[in-house]
Amino acid sequence: MQFIQTIIKILSKYGNFYAEGVRNTLIISLMAVVFGTLLGALMALARMSKIKPLRWLATAYIEFFRGTPLMVQLTFIFYGLPMVGISFPEVSFIPDFSRFMAGVVAMSLNSCAYVAEVIRSGIQAVDPGQMEAARCLGLSGGQGMTMVVLPQAIRNILPALGNEFITVIKESSVVSVIGIADLMYRTNGVKAKTYNVLECLATAAIIYFILTFTFSKLVAWAERRMAHGRKS
Repeated sequence: MQFIQTIIKILSKYGNFYAEGVRNTLIISLMAVVFGTLLGALMALARMSKIKPLRWLATAYIEFFRGTPLMVQLTFIFYGLPMVGISFPEVSFIPDFSRFMAGVVAMSLNSCAYVAEVIRSGIQAVDPGQMEAARCLGLSGGQGMTMVVLPQAIRNILPALGNEFITVIKESSVVSVIGIADLMYRTNGVKAKTYNVLECLATAAIIYFILTFTFSKLVAWAERRMAHGRKS
């Protein structure tokens, strides 16, 4: 009972800290999924390309980013790139913009590798006859892919993309190591002020659960809607 009361006190006193952390977590996660999806679509097409060097590069990229820890990728991008002369610009009206962009870039590149495989499997799930029919109608390979195959593949991959967003929300906690004020970073700040380690971590866990549970229900609702659309 004392444990729960402490959590309530923490939320009532430091609610603004957690609210800011949730906001930054959602912004980073959303941007990572959007950019990751755009890059992932290109990477999936490269992975399926008939041009061998392009296919090899895409395969190497996907295997590398799926086979190495996100924290290592984030640390390398934030600390390693400036060492070779590549750094993110500072924007005067956005605090810690370079840190924020480093987190978004790292999360996007990581998400891209997973989304690329999701999109590739979605495209391959479409009946090959659809492309053949598009070519028979006079469409080029690119037109057939963008106008016929991809619209059908999107229906197959939307639930997986929703699950990727949920995964990114949880994995975004690693950006706290480079000083981005996400939910985990703000939690560490509250821990330092209150010395209630377990209570602060439990509060963060509850908030993460609420976020992921809410979005998982939205994904499930979207799946049911799409399944109903197929039947009708």
